[in-house]
Amino acid sequence: MSEWKARRFWKVADIRTADAGWEVVLDDRPLRTPGKQALILPTEGLARAVAAEWDAQEQEIRPQTMPLTRAANSAIEKVRPQFAGVAAMLAEYAGTDLLSYRATDPQELVDLQAQGWDPIIDWAAERHDARLAVTAGVMPVAQDPAVLGRLHDRVAGLDLFGLTALHDLVTLPGSLILGLAVIEGRLDAEGAFALSRIDEEYQIRQWGEDEEAQEAAAARLVAMRDAERLWQLTRTD
Repeated sequence: MSEWKARRFWKVADIRTADAGWEVVLDDRPLRTPGKQALILPTEGLARAVAAEWDAQEQEIRPQTMPLTRAANSAIEKVRPQFAGVAAMLAEYAGTDLLSYRATDPQELVDLQAQGWDPIIDWAAERHDARLAVTAGVMPVAQDPAVLGRLHDRVAGLDLFGLTALHDLVTLPGSLILGLAVIEGRLDAEGAFALSRIDEEYQIRQWGEDEEAQEAAAARLVAMRDAERLWQLTRTD
């Protein structure tokens, strides 16, 4: 028996203003989330980008080709009802941030981490008065509760779609500081991804590539770029 697949049922994907935002319409029928909630988007730019994803669908609907639609659905159905919990979860990454844990050897890797990560640690200290403690090895290092509190307040102060965008920019590299650096323009997604991969790329140079691991890494980079685009599209109309 062949698997059932959703098919394109509309001719035109367009946008229109809605209460407190914009909505995408398929032949004048407003798009809704999978849970049948109203899909209200905060900016015209995001609405047009979501409409373009739907317009690009051919006979078969392929959700994997619609990252902005999926992110918008997630914002409304998953993030909004537990906003405080999501913000707290992301803020907790500062307590075990990737940038805080350095190699003890070889010296080349130690130097690469310092060259890549120290400027971002310095940026967070200057930007948010939030200098993370750094340690060598895997033993936990305690972070100043006041620093963690300031970082939590920054995350909790985001809007719904901003918090949704930040999610992948933090969880994929394993660093709150890298995620904040992207949404605040200190890095782009590709730069943050590269910094998060210093250890892995060093090992690849020593031992060669693993095809499966490289494919997984490439998928993470795509997801981070999509999250960065979501952030940018929700900042201005």
